[in-house]
Amino acid sequence: MLKTIAEAVIEGDVKQTAAYVKEAVEGGVPAGEILNEGLIVGMNEVGELFRDGEMFVPEVLVSAKAMQCGIDIIRHLLVEEGVERKGRILTVTVEGDLHDIGIKLVGMMLEGAGFEVVNIGVDVPAEKIVEKAKELNPDIIGMSAMLTTTMAKMKEVIDALKEAGMLDSTKIMVGGAPTSPMFAEKIGAEYSEDAASAVAAAKRLLNVA
Repeated sequence: MLKTIAEAVIEGDVKQTAAYVKEAVEGGVPAGEILNEGLIVGMNEVGELFRDGEMFVPEVLVSAKAMQCGIDIIRHLLVEEGVERKGRILTVTVEGDLHDIGIKLVGMMLEGAGFEVVNIGVDVPAEKIVEKAKELNPDIIGMSAMLTTTMAKMKEVIDALKEAGMLDSTKIMVGGAPTSPMFAEKIGAEYSEDAASAVAAAKRLLNVA
């Protein structure tokens, strides 16, 4: 049953994923197992296929939608079972930038890998990001910029977080077309070039499997 759930996620079959998850719940399979051994296993495979160029963004988005549908069905059961997420990640597109497809894909992949993800939108100024970070207390803040003109806003956010004394407890990840490993290192952040590498980076930063 769990393998079937994983396969439905890989195929991006929302209806079948929902049906199999409901069947598993009715059959007494713990929600934690459905999540970790069904939905996440499927999405991890999607991530590997995407990384290897065997799946593309539209297909990944459909698989992510299937996974999300499954998670929605068992979300209350996960809470009841006390299943812990690997960490909380706040994602955002920085001020002046309205692009969100990439950061949404990253968020879906991170959630599929077992992280709690909170996206706070696009064109968000540094002070608002700091405000939400204080409220949500994330382990990681993931920032996206798709324009060279908005890259500088990432450093503004990091400076604002530093001023607020939050960088000791919160890691920073950045990505987007104009960013690079050199740029990330310069501003004190972790770089990821795509959604699959973002998952690997988050796991590395939080030292989780």
